[in-house]
Amino acid sequence: MASNAEDQQNQQGGHKEVGHKSLLQSDALYQYILETSVYPREAESMKELRELTAKHPWNVMTTSADEGQFLNMLLKLVNAKNTMEIGVYTGYSLLATALALPDDGKILAMDINRENYELGLPVIQKAGVAHKIDFREGPALPVLDLLIQDEKNHGSFDFIFVDADKDNYLNYHKRLVELVKVGGVIGYDNTLWNGSVVAPPDAPLRKYVRYYRDFVLELNKALAADPRIEICMLPVGDGVTICRRIK
Repeated sequence: MASNAEDQQNQQGGHKEVGHKSLLQSDALYQYILETSVYPREAESMKELRELTAKHPWNVMTTSADEGQFLNMLLKLVNAKNTMEIGVYTGYSLLATALALPDDGKILAMDINRENYELGLPVIQKAGVAHKIDFREGPALPVLDLLIQDEKNHGSFDFIFVDADKDNYLNYHKRLVELVKVGGVIGYDNTLWNGSVVAPPDAPLRKYVRYYRDFVLELNKALAADPRIEICMLPVGDGVTICRRIK
């Protein structure tokens, strides 16, 4: 039976995506996208993990279903095989990646919380793609620094997705741009940060939104000025910036 909140949402034509991050002004339009394009094509394992994650108290951290679909297609378009993900949570975007890769594809996945990852791991295992994942618990920067020390790793990654601590995004970029191949792609999530990037200084923002906003603004400015990449910022989910290394 639907809750009062659900009843009110349905009466208003609202979305039903728990933990969703959409910048569309119309919830009804977002729900149309989900029901027309996303849910009918969503793999059963993705649906299972999405619904499992919806029950978690931190579900706002998850990648939205439409963004998961976008990442899955993007990985196939670039024929990615060797990939990396910084920030895993329960693994919705990780599963989207793993399903897109060939059977011998690899994902170096890093997160400071193994417990959240292990919530989704049974679903990933049941989907038959767990063998593609090399999960490392802990901060990503030390791992990246170790990778950079070996020149064999320079330009070795086809695709990298970052959805982690916004105050380290620039630190990640300085390293990732060396590790991704020329022609390879880096995706930075949350680059429109709840729409706060255009909010006036005195706007009533939640504390964590206000705290990280300056880091997101700094990243966006740096990416736009980086001659080593070409970029495309998309209003998918909470904003995702796709960077293609050109030199």
